[in-house]
Amino acid sequence: MKRILLLSILSTSISIVHAAYNQNMLPDAGQAIQSAASGQDRSLNNAADQTILPNQSVLNLTGQTAQNLIDPNAKNMFGAQLFKGAFANTAGSTFNDSYRINPGDHINVRLWGAYQFAGNLTVDPEGNIFLPNVGPVKVAGTSNGNLQALISSHVRKIYVANVGVYAALEKAQPVQVLVTGYVSQPGNYGGVANDTVVAYLDRAGGVDAERGSYINVDIMRAGRLMQRVDLYEFLISGRVQPFSFRDGDIIVVGPRTHTFNIGGEVYNAYDFEFNAGQISVAQALAIAKPKPGATNVSILRRQGNEFRSEYYSLNDAQNVTVQDGDILNVTADRYAGSIQVRVEGAHNGPHAIVLPYGAKLSQVLTQITPNVLSNVNALQLYRPSVAKRQKEMLNVALDNLENATFNARSSTQEEANLRVKDAELVKQFIAKARSVQPKGQVVLNPENYNDVILEQGDVLVVPEISSVIMVHGEVAFPNAIGFQPNLTAADYISQVGGFSQKSNKSKVIVMHANGEAELLSKSYKIQQGDEILVLPKVQSKSIEVVRGITQIIYQIAVGAKIALDW
Repeated sequence: MKRILLLSILSTSISIVHAAYNQNMLPDAGQAIQSAASGQDRSLNNAADQTILPNQSVLNLTGQTAQNLIDPNAKNMFGAQLFKGAFANTAGSTFNDSYRINPGDHINVRLWGAYQFAGNLTVDPEGNIFLPNVGPVKVAGTSNGNLQALISSHVRKIYVANVGVYAALEKAQPVQVLVTGYVSQPGNYGGVANDTVVAYLDRAGGVDAERGSYINVDIMRAGRLMQRVDLYEFLISGRVQPFSFRDGDIIVVGPRTHTFNIGGEVYNAYDFEFNAGQISVAQALAIAKPKPGATNVSILRRQGNEFRSEYYSLNDAQNVTVQDGDILNVTADRYAGSIQVRVEGAHNGPHAIVLPYGAKLSQVLTQITPNVLSNVNALQLYRPSVAKRQKEMLNVALDNLENATFNARSSTQEEANLRVKDAELVKQFIAKARSVQPKGQVVLNPENYNDVILEQGDVLVVPEISSVIMVHGEVAFPNAIGFQPNLTAADYISQVGGFSQKSNKSKVIVMHANGEAELLSKSYKIQQGDEILVLPKVQSKSIEVVRGITQIIYQIAVGAKIALDW
């Protein structure tokens, strides 16, 4: 019985770790599995005292693996993106209707008709302005939108008719607000009364992303709490409560309360803060926004040195509680269904074909209606996942080139000067190379059409039988030449003016119609549908630079079918 329970626990643990690894949640999946296996005796002992539900497992993870799971100093807090300086340099408008008049504000008042007056009046410490022949008018606390009506009503008590009234807020009194608590740069910051609390926090460097709270921000006045601000309301709903600051007000950012982390198939993959003892998965998903197609959620809970894993469908998880320190991972579990494949090029059939999940290329061929120009033996398959992988590999190669170029040491001043010139050229080349988007072409062979499994988003192109040979890259006049049997690449290159001065004559690539690419040999006879691409020659004193750039140029030529200039 113990052996069966052990196998069940280990099987579930390995499945959870594997799923987490696929979602970048466990950087060291092998270590996690090994830790789970090494803790089998402890898990069995715990199992003797606990009921393990079908959708739960116990992972006994310690040391570095546990640190990989929960990092108390994570800086991926939802809300940290607020404080990048965008609010710090913006002053609040004092002319909106909701602004409340404060002592020190300036009001422009004009009376005309039977009695005339024009003046710029300052609101005194008692909150009044004094109108000649009318007396004091208390305006503090009145909204800007009601200011005209308020002053008019007082004038009408003295001048019932024949006196026109105009009143408008001229400017607000500058204030100094103390920002303290868990912020990056506590201190006194100037602004105007109508500046938002977000603006003052931004001037103080924002909430401390490691320790501060985004949901408990207090505005204090003379020791009294005037308003509590939840920045998540502003981020999620766009709501910020209006508040008129006065000189000497204090903004206090409290300490971090409870947090959970959520990742995977969500639009908001962050650490989130909550101030209750626990919340439901439904509340967590409401702010994380699952992506279409999300089906399940796993929850890792820390209990001492152990992590308890729970796994639910999204429907079943709505009322499951989320606790402080939990890690949620939303997944899109793949079930047997259908995929859509685009078919383009020279054919007379449908351009979109729906196939069962796991369908093979041979099943598409039965639905393609070729025409007289269809070259079915040179089908071209373009796959988004391959394009993404090609881009990743290109970026890795560019990163390595960047490190080799900019971190190289020079033994003499002359060598250092040469490296500086190389570095500038390499920098320009890297910028151009990073903008290249690979096509994601999969090389096909008619002999293995039955073995190619299709994916969602695949684009199958039926090329036309071509009567021209494209010659481009480092040649004098890139052009298309009519196909002639038994000619070599050199024959075609001579018909476009020969090699350019920057060409690398040993790096001539021929690309076949099915996407296959190879370095040209002298004896090769160009076939119908081939494309000739002449690569540039890399000029540098550094062997590392030459080797790195040559590799990248070839990589781009194969993946994107262009000869990137060096």
